[in-house]
Amino acid sequence: MITGRTGLIVWVNDVKPAKNLERFGSIHYISKKMSYVVLYTYTDKLDETMKGLQRLPYVKKVERSYRNEIQTEYTSSTPDQFKKNLRTLGVSE
Repeated sequence: MITGRTGLIVWVNDVKPAKNLERFGSIHYISKKMSYVVLYTYTDKLDETMKGLQRLPYVKKVERSYRNEIQTEYTSSTPDQFKKNLRTLGVSE
C-alpha cells in the first residue's frame, strides 16, 4: 500500500540542530544560506508532525508545501492561440 507524502518547509534559527528533524520524516534539502529545511512526512500524520515541529526551540515557522496541488498537465491551447494571433496579424509561419 502506497501512502501519501506531504512536503513541509521548516524555517529554522540554526542549521546544525536542523539535522535532528530526521525523526519527523525524511529530509530532502537543507539550505544553509536561507536557513530552511524541506521535509517530507506522511499525510495522515501531518497535523501532529506540524505541532511537534513548532514546539522545537530552533524552529521559527512551519509551512505546508502546495506542490501536490499545482497543475502539472497543460493544455495545448496556448500554441494554437499563438498561431491564430499570427494569422490575424498577417504573419506567415
